Amino acid sequence: MAPSVNPIIFSFFSGSGFLDLGFEMSDFDVRFVNEFHSPFMEAYKYSRKAMKLPEPQYGFFPGSIEDYVTGERANELVNLVASAKNEALVGFIGGPPCPDFSIAGKNKGSEGGNGKLSRVYIDAIIENKPDFFLFENVKGLWKTIKHRTFYEAMKARLEDEGYILTDRLTNCIEYGVPQDRDRILLFGIHSSRAGLIDSTTLEAQFDWQGNILFPKNVVLDKAIWPSQNLYGEDSIKRLPPSLKNYKELTVEYWFKKNKVYNHPNSKHSFKPKQGLPKFESIQEGDVSKKSFKRLHRHRYSPTAAYGNNEVHLHPYKSRRLSAAEALAIQSLPKEFCLPPNMTLSNMFKTIGNGVPFLAAKSLALTIQVYLKSL
Repeated sequence: MAPSVNPIIFSFFSGSGFLDLGFEMSDFDVRFVNEFHSPFMEAYKYSRKAMKLPEPQYGFFPGSIEDYVTGERANELVNLVASAKNEALVGFIGGPPCPDFSIAGKNKGSEGGNGKLSRVYIDAIIENKPDFFLFENVKGLWKTIKHRTFYEAMKARLEDEGYILTDRLTNCIEYGVPQDRDRILLFGIHSSRAGLIDSTTLEAQFDWQGNILFPKNVVLDKAIWPSQNLYGEDSIKRLPPSLKNYKELTVEYWFKKNKVYNHPNSKHSFKPKQGLPKFESIQEGDVSKKSFKRLHRHRYSPTAAYGNNEVHLHPYKSRRLSAAEALAIQSLPKEFCLPPNMTLSNMFKTIGNGVPFLAAKSLALTIQVYLKSL
């Protein structure tokens, strides 16, 4: 195997490709893309054309991951993985849908419809034996005894199959994403590639800290950020001097960086059903309410989006965020855009579900550095 060949990626639960894009931009070869929800798959294809990126060599694979593990297309995946292994290291990446493990979601755990997909993803890894894998999910997997038991059992299955594991609860803000967003990241490397090491050795070799830009214990200290200001339509406020070292974590920085008002998705926003007085009554930075949370321009966002019609309010406009603005909060390149005919519900769902681009890219670079050390 030529060491210069880029590792080959098989992507599952791909959504509109935020995680994949991070790997593509970090010298990985994303060849296989699997996504069940067709509007997300179409958005994946559309965005790559807009960015002038090549299509995956093996193509786009619609349908459930179960079709490629226990279903009629299982042999197809086995054969593709075997072929890819003749060329380069092979990795699986994916973040199974997470409402069943989310504290704010359905909380059904491993027995929920989405929770079962985590098990199927592990089945896919065990059946196909990629050289390495990434599993991404919500912190809820660690937060309750029931979910943690499932997670530990999942890890035990992987270890029994020869994988050495390391995991970390990571906040995306550490990578320069303007969001307070925790994620469990589990990386595994097969012993046939890593050698006779244990998880403790892998922990020492795999540099989780290598691409971190902002220590979360520092930047998540509420004392350094403005809390609330009176709302003013199109008001102008300068960045406080005390925040000059953290400007890249602010909503306003990303709005400007991505030129959101001239972006192809700048007009894609939910039209208010409430009257303007309601939108104008919420102070800038007040995210305490259930349905009307207004971002502060000089602060990070709690999330990218928290529901189809519950998208954050714009800091200084009497409306909810546009898709362009939500994409910016996900730290995507300004060239990334969604199809104009995509429904608003699907736009904000795929944005909200996606892994922030800078987090994906930084994680991919960390994996790349480790793989080159083998």
